[in-house]
Amino acid sequence: MSSNLSRLIWGLVLLLLFFVGCSKYNGFVSKSQDVNGAWANVQSAYQRRADLIPNLVNTVKGYADFEQSTIVAVTEARAKATSMTIDPSKATAQQLTDFQNNQSVLGQAIGRLLAVSERYPDLKANQNFLELQSQLEGTENRIKTERDKYNAAVKDYNISVQQFPGVIFAKTFGFPARPMFESDKGSEKAPKVEF
Repeated sequence: MSSNLSRLIWGLVLLLLFFVGCSKYNGFVSKSQDVNGAWANVQSAYQRRADLIPNLVNTVKGYADFEQSTIVAVTEARAKATSMTIDPSKATAQQLTDFQNNQSVLGQAIGRLLAVSERYPDLKANQNFLELQSQLEGTENRIKTERDKYNAAVKDYNISVQQFPGVIFAKTFGFPARPMFESDKGSEKAPKVEF
């Protein structure tokens, strides 16, 4: 009789572990898909910015004496930033850093282009240029918003795969922690504003 009771208890324990494991696995899949979806939105926001750049460059090229080196820098930075793709389910912290660095270089090149445009009153008054500048500013806000949403999704996912008992099932089923976006190096220092 005691061996039957022992089998019943072990059977119930195994059944309980099976249901907990299924629940955890399904939760990991759901949260992993949330991270993948958030990453797709980040890429979409960056792609929107990349799509605006050719129009901006063409508008600026119309001004013959505009600094060609600035245009070349923007074009090269865009090419480098759009050439890198990352599979979010296999992303490493280094890949995310490299992606972010490429995007930062592009952002800086766009900033220089907009700063140089200050020397050209006709360009600053051009309606296409003003509209593109406004769209770029809006896109930069979208990029930040989507990066924040991605980090929130990664945080939620990482908590679920690192807390007990999830950590046991995450390792068993192959759900590693995911990297987050970090701030750009040097961004902790406030910029110096001089008049």
